Amino acid sequence: MSKERTRSGKPRRSEGVRAFKRGLDVLHEVNRSGGIRAGEVARQLNLPRPTVYRLLETLEELGYVARSASDDRFRVTRRASSLGDGHHPGMLICQAAAPYLAELSKRLVWPVDLSTYENAAMVIQETTHSRSPLSIDRGMIGKRLPMLRTSAGRAYLAACPAAERDVILHHLRRIDDPEDRPFLDDSYLARMVKETMQRGYAVRSKGEFNAKTSSIAVPVVRAGVVLGCISIIWIRSALSLNEAVAGFVEPMQSAATEIPVTS
Repeated sequence: MSKERTRSGKPRRSEGVRAFKRGLDVLHEVNRSGGIRAGEVARQLNLPRPTVYRLLETLEELGYVARSASDDRFRVTRRASSLGDGHHPGMLICQAAAPYLAELSKRLVWPVDLSTYENAAMVIQETTHSRSPLSIDRGMIGKRLPMLRTSAGRAYLAACPAAERDVILHHLRRIDDPEDRPFLDDSYLARMVKETMQRGYAVRSKGEFNAKTSSIAVPVVRAGVVLGCISIIWIRSALSLNEAVAGFVEPMQSAATEIPVTS
């Protein structure tokens, strides 16, 4: 059977092959970004939006991407991990956690985040900032949070195994961020870890990292492994720490326990 050729004599690329390539390009862009909206994919790849929407819907039907319940971003699923080593480390928990975060934010009103540990920082993977009427921030997905000056980082450090904690702290000392130095004091670290472990949650309430806000975080732990941390942030002048603890900690801990995470 002869192949259809262009006027120049080269074999003509079939529509099916072109669509397949576009689908792979879209999947690669979603995986590379860690979380992206359809319109952003269209701009990055210079493709028509309707085309990108159709491809994303197909990839979602096939189980390779999932739309976030909190911000309409697409992320690769665990199934996509079989396609290469670029599977985003936060995917294991963030897809399962999204509806729990949405319910928490609806109940507690203030914005709720889910972050995972990556290279000496906590990185926000899911958030309800775009839906919370009390949020003062937007575009939080992918934001890096310092380990020592945020409740999420403190919750992770207190909940992770001691050997992992030592590695992280060694890394932070090598980075030597001037803002971290007061929090790298051995006596401070020992006290912070002990108090956080005893409470079961971490706090940021003295203006560190962001002078206008405070936050509470609880770890999501399975079989001794910290998969991530759920945190809630509020404006300091609107709510005292005691009020926040009384109203937020129990439902956050319940969500952290109930999120269905499978290996």
